[in-house]
Amino acid sequence: MTSRATLLDSVVEDQRVNAGLAWLLVGFLLLVAVESVLDGDLLWAGFAVFVAGVAVVPAVSYRDPEVMLPWEVLLLAALPILGRALATMVFTTRVATYLSVAALALIIAVELHVFSTVKMTHWFAVLFVVVATIATAGVWAVVQWVSDLYLGTAFIESEHRLMWDFVAATVVGGMAGVVFEWYFRRFVRMSPRLPDDVGERQGGRL
Repeated sequence: MTSRATLLDSVVEDQRVNAGLAWLLVGFLLLVAVESVLDGDLLWAGFAVFVAGVAVVPAVSYRDPEVMLPWEVLLLAALPILGRALATMVFTTRVATYLSVAALALIIAVELHVFSTVKMTHWFAVLFVVVATIATAGVWAVVQWVSDLYLGTAFIESEHRLMWDFVAATVVGGMAGVVFEWYFRRFVRMSPRLPDDVGERQGGRL
């Protein structure tokens, strides 16, 4: 059983496998964007494209398609975006939106920690993801307000609901911060998933 787990870890942590899965999920996000455009949900399509764009920043920066985020991070971002695109109930749609915003904050936190000189302490990592989630939710609220004002949509139903949206985003952001600290910082090893020169500078674990 241990040998099988070790073999699975070596496959999942392989540089090309990680990059392949990550690019597959980026393609999935773009498909969701296309589907949202066809459904007339241009705002959500733009959000999906933006998440995909943030996800490929490392590959573009290093000019190497194998320099990608851990595929697990992108999976966490892709699932709620798909759920939001397919959801029919208002409550389900809003929950998926909160999760998507938190996932975007998580992507930003991982990219900063892995591909920059920023190294976060345990408590600051959680705080950063929470604050990034709230900030992203704020930007998203402004985008929805502009859409309601100039495109005639009705995303913002009331100020009361908007305030509860921020509360929900804060709670979900806290959950995302715990995931970042507990899983991605403690268990994910990035060096095997990156080209040698990038992996050496990164220094082993996430």
